[in-house]
Amino acid sequence: METGTPHSPVAPAANSASSDERDTRSRGTAGDVRSIKTPTTTGSGRGLFGKKKDAPESVLDGTVSRGTVGDAYPEGGIRAWLVVLGCWLALFASLGFMNSLSTFRTYLTSNQPIHIGSGVLGGAIFGYASLSLLLGVYAGPLFDCYGPRWLILAGSGCLVVSFLLASLSTEYGHLLAALGILSSLATPLLFTPSVAAIGHFFKARRGLATGIAMTGSSASAVLFPFILQGLFIKVGWAWAMRALALICLSIAVATNFLLRARIPPDAPANPHPHGRIFRTTGFTATVAAVFLAQFASFLPLSYMSAYALSKGFTQLFSFEVVTVINASSVAGRVLAGWWADRLGPFNASVVFSAVAALACFGIWLPAGGTMPGIVIFSVIFGCTSGAGVTLAPVAVGKLCRTQEYGRYYGACYTIVSLGVLLAIPVASTVVKGNRGEFWGLIVITGVFYMAAAATFAVAKVSVVGRRVWFPF
Repeated sequence: METGTPHSPVAPAANSASSDERDTRSRGTAGDVRSIKTPTTTGSGRGLFGKKKDAPESVLDGTVSRGTVGDAYPEGGIRAWLVVLGCWLALFASLGFMNSLSTFRTYLTSNQPIHIGSGVLGGAIFGYASLSLLLGVYAGPLFDCYGPRWLILAGSGCLVVSFLLASLSTEYGHLLAALGILSSLATPLLFTPSVAAIGHFFKARRGLATGIAMTGSSASAVLFPFILQGLFIKVGWAWAMRALALICLSIAVATNFLLRARIPPDAPANPHPHGRIFRTTGFTATVAAVFLAQFASFLPLSYMSAYALSKGFTQLFSFEVVTVINASSVAGRVLAGWWADRLGPFNASVVFSAVAALACFGIWLPAGGTMPGIVIFSVIFGCTSGAGVTLAPVAVGKLCRTQEYGRYYGACYTIVSLGVLLAIPVASTVVKGNRGEFWGLIVITGVFYMAAAATFAVAKVSVVGRRVWFPF
């Protein structure tokens, strides 16, 4: 996988598109190799939805046989954009429950439809998050070997059944089995394969496609809590869970028809995770940079409402601040993907991380006690935090062949997410240590963003050398 030295001028090509072409050609046989021109994404040859007019039919309909040039990506067309839509739906369903954990916790502790304490419920939620992230390390390799169909089907089934069982739960053990175990299986089985499938259809435009798909998680963060709050008031716990199961079932059916893989796996393919991927040039530094950026973004996301209340603003304004962040995040995800296709995901990551750090030290810290200061910071932070969600999988895809994209992204997602679980206790400790003041939290957020920008730069240099303006 690694060719050249870390500072070789051909290293990025070897790590990305050209390695797809080299490996697929070398594995092809005389009977199944087809002559294909690699479609480009610029010039007058692009047809409807970005489709290359002279591209072969096998590329445009989303199929590829072993031995076909691996970097002949459709870069658009109906089939490719339907995969993006399928990913959007999968992220909406799989992350909808995760984005609604606070709503579940508030309702269960205040209404007591199930006889459990808040501490026990918090432990169940933490167990759900931990299990879903630990199991994610297997979802990537399984996608590389078998494609998304069976993984999406299994994840959809787990998600729907978990809500149906939750509607019948009367004790802590029932709720743990339903939401803590089955839902933790569903999240990685839906999330990782859906994101990895985009990499099979887009290379030059992967950033934009991923950014559009990632808005699904932002939509779920806004809509799922709103839907649940209305259902809890009108029909209660049991029927709210059944309605949620029906919503997820309809989404899952559509997702199973839309998502597919295009490039066949390596032969023989290994369905188990392994540590050799961390020997890939730049990958360890990339995982560290993504961890730092995600850790930093989780601190304001968790405490912005409490911060606004501590400054004397109303509870309504504290909720509106979160809405501003979520709305800005949608714009940031799409904008970052568009930039990544032109500047490179590592360059874009350095820029967005640096901007976030400047916003912490230049706006949040000195002007966070004023309404304009909070609003301006929330807009900038929403854009940069959303950008980080889009840029992480695109950056990982620059370091590996598409046949192993799921394995690499699954490993990165698992490690980063497990680390982010530490963000809430760390933030709580810092706020308590400062006697309820938030200046320490602001400083830590800015420092972590600065460290993320520097680490992304180190990861880029380790692959392409000291070429500052190189688009990577």
